[in-house]
Amino acid sequence: MTQNLNRRQWLDWSARGLGSTALLQLLMNENSSLAQGAASPTNAPIPKAKRAIQICLVGGMSHLDSFDYKPSLERFHGKSLDSDEQPDIFFGQVGLIRRPDWAFKQRGASGLWVSELFPNIAEQADELTVFNSMVSDSANHTPALFFANSGFQFNGFPSVGSWLSYGLGSVNESLPDYVVLPDLRGGPNGGSSNWSNGFLPARHQGVVFESGSNPVRDLFPTKPIGTETEEDTRRFLNLLNERHLELSQNEDLFASRIRSYELAAQMQLSVPSVVDISGETESTREMYGIHDDATREAGMRCLLGRRLLEQGVRFVQVFSGGPIAGSPRCSWDAHESVLENHTAEARRIDKPVAALLRDLKQRGMLDDTLVLFTTEFGRTPFTQSAADAVGTGRDHNRYGFSVWMAGAGLKPGITYGSTDEIGWKAAENPVTWNDFHATLLHLFGIDHKQLTYYHNGTQRRLTNVHGEVINQILL
Repeated sequence: MTQNLNRRQWLDWSARGLGSTALLQLLMNENSSLAQGAASPTNAPIPKAKRAIQICLVGGMSHLDSFDYKPSLERFHGKSLDSDEQPDIFFGQVGLIRRPDWAFKQRGASGLWVSELFPNIAEQADELTVFNSMVSDSANHTPALFFANSGFQFNGFPSVGSWLSYGLGSVNESLPDYVVLPDLRGGPNGGSSNWSNGFLPARHQGVVFESGSNPVRDLFPTKPIGTETEEDTRRFLNLLNERHLELSQNEDLFASRIRSYELAAQMQLSVPSVVDISGETESTREMYGIHDDATREAGMRCLLGRRLLEQGVRFVQVFSGGPIAGSPRCSWDAHESVLENHTAEARRIDKPVAALLRDLKQRGMLDDTLVLFTTEFGRTPFTQSAADAVGTGRDHNRYGFSVWMAGAGLKPGITYGSTDEIGWKAAENPVTWNDFHATLLHLFGIDHKQLTYYHNGTQRRLTNVHGEVINQILL
């Protein structure tokens, strides 16, 4: 079919926008997933989700102080770890076992255990599907965060948002499919590799929206341009693009660049509208904590995330935590003091994230929206200190930790899996990131084994060669 397309037809297709360009690329790539029937209705799951927003906690949230209630920690507080195993932790200091810094309570009709670290999220406990048996292959921040976002511990692999953009295509041609809202204090470890398109076509990479009224850099010209001048410039550029496309040996990269400028022109109208919250009610602003200095920045990003989802953005990624170095750290990396660190970080996001859940539900969006609350690993039940001391900080723990989902197609108010008596290792139904991602794609109506892209002699996929859908949490 593609051999019968002449240059003029090719340009006509390209000019129609992202959907046409994406379809053309699929037709041109004989090894693409859709060309092989991966998304055919005969073998695909029934989609429950249309969109997703991920709250990504950078640094490693302590599951033992948040969602994984371990009453034995009170009994074992101040005692040594009864194991000859040398844990794979970052600093290698295995202190004494330590109780949590926050009290746990059963919440809502479901009785889900959530600590006082997140009092507002706790009020939404009946909406949460908590995984208490997550495991990772790395105890180091950057590769562990890559695992959580792309399924691989190295950079150069597409992120979840990129895979969803590639597999499902565009909903709104005036906004990106995949938007990233980084923490104002700085980017996560690994930087933009966390929202990379990897080897997928360039148009599927995450687009960063910064804070303020002009969140996209270089979206508007620095000086006013007259209408006639702009139209003449665009005609000239189109002529150059036509000639370059004819000579180009890398059609995808160039077509994606053309599309990026087409999208930018559309975004000059759509972005100012979507970031303008003047139409939001006072009660909505209060719910997200816009008027509170501690919650304003995260509240604005969670509210913007909801507005982007409403406008058809497929995947929004909200980062909580930036630089992991220094003291106090601007992330969840609680080596020095869990109490001090987590109090400060939770204060920033607890109210906004709870508001996001409540807002999506009252608008009827939670039924077809997924909310993801993830962190690259947890913290150890023993403190990071001398072997005979009870310190105040906890080291990295890749053997067992907690994340949660909420929304489309999930059984709400439940926990899945568990760690051992002290919360060190996953003991029942361990969940890998491959399993997590397989389940996520399933909720979007995608078989994770069929969504592939041919790269370097291999049919690559988000879940590598692993991953099982966790059917027990699905409605």
